[in-house]
Amino acid sequence: MEVIELPGYTPEEKLRIAMQHLIPKVLDQHGLSSDYLQIPEDMVELVIQRYTREAGVRNLERKLAALARAAAVEVAEQKHTIPLSKDVPPMTTSLLETQLAEGAEVEMEVMSMFVNNHDISMAMSTSVLVVDEPMLEKVLGPPIFDDRETSEHIVAPGITVGLVWTSFGGEVQFVEAIAMAGKGELHLTGQLGDVIKESAHLALTWVRSRAADLKISGVGEMNLLENRDIHIHFPAGAVPKDGPSAGVTLVTSLVSLFSQKKVRSDTAMTGEMTLRGLVLPVGGIKDKVLAAHRHGIKRVILPERNLKDLVEIPQSVIAGMEILLVKRIEDVLEQAFEGGNPWKQRSKL
Repeated sequence: MEVIELPGYTPEEKLRIAMQHLIPKVLDQHGLSSDYLQIPEDMVELVIQRYTREAGVRNLERKLAALARAAAVEVAEQKHTIPLSKDVPPMTTSLLETQLAEGAEVEMEVMSMFVNNHDISMAMSTSVLVVDEPMLEKVLGPPIFDDRETSEHIVAPGITVGLVWTSFGGEVQFVEAIAMAGKGELHLTGQLGDVIKESAHLALTWVRSRAADLKISGVGEMNLLENRDIHIHFPAGAVPKDGPSAGVTLVTSLVSLFSQKKVRSDTAMTGEMTLRGLVLPVGGIKDKVLAAHRHGIKRVILPERNLKDLVEIPQSVIAGMEILLVKRIEDVLEQAFEGGNPWKQRSKL
């Protein structure tokens, strides 16, 4: 038996899956029909953008089911009355008891127990409930994600947006670096594996070896770690992280920290590097680019040797993003900072 791994869906694909499959499914499960509950496309798009940033559609189905349950509860709590025909006078309890006492024949209709749930719901109400934005927040709560998430993280030098691959698809991973008084040690936190720890040491070695060329060392300062420690942290510490694709992200964070220049908030990157600064190709390019697209990132830095992997990415995603292919770590730094390399900016002062 062969295992076929599927990459994540694009937002457009999620929307089509929701409208054609998920919504009819959850309505049927909750005994409703589209004649009573309607979820417009623009509301489904808001659910995708604000509540379910994932590679698949499992959480999207759960959110739609929550909307259906809220509608079903409203149906159950309402007191509906079925009006009688004008020719039939309303029958009171006393009239019915009198007819039964006199032995009169009373016609009664037998209703099948196997009547369709949809028929019951439509017989109870003829009003149509259309999901709107206030109902989304009432049922699903405040939005979990927004377009400002990435820009709000890049608030100081030393923070970079990386792209990683997980068993659930591509994800955006922030890397934070700070300096403090110490003994020249490197501290790493965030539940990291051995490979990513080696990448961090490699990144620091490359930056220290190029400190003079990068013009990030002070006057007469030969050692960047003299009398200070460097702490690199990967947020979401409960999630294990490992793999050879964070080298360029770590170097960019360290250069940003030492030069005190912020990295562009609209740019994410992935790729490993050698000790001499050559950027190596990595896997999971499609999943990573889709993750950047879900988070509203407009620029993605990729290794030049991953050019062949771009054919797997839908054109609708590529059209709305700027893909930057790099060969060396200097090319990464040129694209990661506003106005180019930070050391070039300092040399002009």
